[in-house]
Amino acid sequence: MDVIEYREYCLSLPLTEEATPFDETTLVYKISGKIYSLADMVDFRWINVKCDPEYAVALRERYPDQILPGWHMNKNHWNTLRTDGDLPNAFLREQIRNSYLLVVASLPRLRREEIRAAADFPAE
Repeated sequence: MDVIEYREYCLSLPLTEEATPFDETTLVYKISGKIYSLADMVDFRWINVKCDPEYAVALRERYPDQILPGWHMNKNHWNTLRTDGDLPNAFLREQIRNSYLLVVASLPRLRREEIRAAADFPAE
């Protein structure tokens, strides 16, 4: 996956917001103001995604050279995934989508319903 594919995929997720709040090279993707993924657009070798804590540990154990605790993030809830390694693009997209859905699930019920309607996601 390259930075263009990453950006296009993130922006394909309904109601995604793109920002660079930290510096001019860190792309940040949010839903309803909450971050679900970020990456450096110049040195695009890693992406950070939110993850269920138990699943995060399982992924790190399964792919120890490709998935690490979230760089500069809460290590329990974030993973850093290599984009220049052996992880398939489909797997990276799946992790980004899981992160997006995890953040959506944390939002107030009415906002979740708005997003699910816009996204045509199944009801909870």
